[in-house]
Amino acid sequence: MPLDPGYIGSTVGPFTTEWTARETLLYALAVGAGAQELQFTTEHSAGIAQQVIPSFAVLLGYHGGLPEIGTYDPGKAVHAEQHFELERPLPPEGRAVSTVTVTDMWDKGRDALVWTETRTADAATGDPLAVARSCAYLGGAGGFGGERGPRTEWSPPDREPDAVIRLATRPDQALLYRLTGDRNPLHSDPAFAARYGFARPILHGLCTYGFTARAIVNGLCDGDATRLRGMSGRFSRPVLPGETLTVALWRDGAEVRFLTSADAGTVIDRGGAVLAGP
Repeated sequence: MPLDPGYIGSTVGPFTTEWTARETLLYALAVGAGAQELQFTTEHSAGIAQQVIPSFAVLLGYHGGLPEIGTYDPGKAVHAEQHFELERPLPPEGRAVSTVTVTDMWDKGRDALVWTETRTADAATGDPLAVARSCAYLGGAGGFGGERGPRTEWSPPDREPDAVIRLATRPDQALLYRLTGDRNPLHSDPAFAARYGFARPILHGLCTYGFTARAIVNGLCDGDATRLRGMSGRFSRPVLPGETLTVALWRDGAEVRFLTSADAGTVIDRGGAVLAGP
């Protein structure tokens, strides 16, 4: 059976997610933080309170992939777009409950886009923590008769960036990032990657996303992660582990636009973020 638009509106969960300082520290290392960012990479440095890189929010409620939507080739599924909004800064450890809803299913002819929304709340109080919206590109899964979806126009400001941050990824970056939960062999198995046309395993899109969140925090927020309250972006090209990422940032008050590029060109476009504080 192909993709079934009847699943639009369906919800799975609630799922319970528990995390400790170990998980939030591991995430920070997995998205490239190191000895110069002890607020993300240690929990007991003198005079430094541990902070959580805000893009950790996209891991909450993740349980191994898409909910039931019909039939598609998982090897041709790639992350297309990711958004998140925080109600408040994430704690270094906690327990939360999440539900995942299929919100849109767009038929692009040969291929398809499927959107899901994950709502996460504190398990003890029920207070909202985060909303994450994710889009998956499913190669060869189109033609099921669904709506095509809107066309979004986006362009960076016509001026020089307010900040440009360059961040090197490691050759083994994907092997580290997969320990946060995404064990897709596309990011670790050379034979699997070759089967789908890649010279070698590619970096997780969400790893590049986390690097970009770090760039925003360090470039525009003086290293204070509590000021990044939301972020969105479209994955336009894969990144190979070991490439250097360049994040161009344009700020207009509380709103930010960004482009993230690697050796071969832009890898995240339609980038936006929302900041709190001065």
